[in-house]
Amino acid sequence: MDKPVVAVLFGGRSSEHSISSATAGGVLHAIDRDRFHVIPVGITRDGAFVLEDDDPDKFALDPAHLPEVVDNGTRIVWPDSARSRELRVIDATGTRSLGDIDLVLPILHGRWGEDGTIQGFLELLDIPYAGAGLLMSALGMDKNATKNVLTAAGVPVVPWVSVTRADLARDRRMWEQRMRRLGLPVFVKPARAGSSVGVSKVDEWGALDEALDVAFAEDGTVLVEQAVVGRELECGVLEARGDGLPRVSVAGEVVISGRDFYDFAAKYLNAPGIDLICPAPLQEGELREMQRIAARAFDALGGQGLSRVDFFFTGTEFFVNEVNTMPGFTPISMFPTCWIASGMTYTELISDLIDTALNRARVTA
Repeated sequence: MDKPVVAVLFGGRSSEHSISSATAGGVLHAIDRDRFHVIPVGITRDGAFVLEDDDPDKFALDPAHLPEVVDNGTRIVWPDSARSRELRVIDATGTRSLGDIDLVLPILHGRWGEDGTIQGFLELLDIPYAGAGLLMSALGMDKNATKNVLTAAGVPVVPWVSVTRADLARDRRMWEQRMRRLGLPVFVKPARAGSSVGVSKVDEWGALDEALDVAFAEDGTVLVEQAVVGRELECGVLEARGDGLPRVSVAGEVVISGRDFYDFAAKYLNAPGIDLICPAPLQEGELREMQRIAARAFDALGGQGLSRVDFFFTGTEFFVNEVNTMPGFTPISMFPTCWIASGMTYTELISDLIDTALNRARVTA
């Protein structure tokens, strides 16, 4: 029997291009080559689809030189209708076929990839893909929309105010009053960005304008969130099998000792002041409650593929901070780390995502 052909899609136009490329390095190294045939497809920072080298080391996460997809002159040609799944490439020798693909594994972070755009593109072509669906991706990318949906579903979230530049221009005093009611400190973040890009901690109101400018550079809508005093916990969620419930990993904990918060440098550049602990020390009942809320949040947004649910735990209450529908997926990222601590290998986790998507495609065919 022929092996399923999986196009691994990475890079992209967002500010998280390098993180997606680093994720590709981990995935290309760990994907089960005995079970799947892999076609690496990179997206340059300008949005060109190129045939990339199947070389995991090329995309290793090196803080001194973050990996990226460079335009190598090739161009991927997607099927011209939903009647075909043939992938072609244009290179110096002309146009040649790469054969039919069975699935796309999009490991894109941020806008123009994690936000439903790629998912919608693939659905137009009727190409199955792994991970969250179109609506879930769009909701999960927009922190304001996520909070509104979770609140309606009875999931506790961190208090927040969302604001645009137009809001501030119309009535700055009113919006500043709303933000000040949250109390200090607050976190200011773009509504649609990840990997802590554009996020600032504000300890005095005089620093608010600068933090807003940093966040507005990433997105037109900005969230100002109340700082919850408590532990920062995370867990991974995978789509349910059959009629079962979503599968939830053990908890991991971000312990902050020498930084204001878990920022980009700490996540990906080995900056000091952060320790990641997995599994996190929790009472059995506490873990069970956290897993219950995580599964509820996952289902409320669409319940497809995967997510990492981030919490603040005060010692008596859990508050969902974010639901990330394509979390960091490098071998050292918290999402795979939590699943490895739950009994899966990194390779098995990748296979699970692919198998789940292939099974869904068979059911809906």
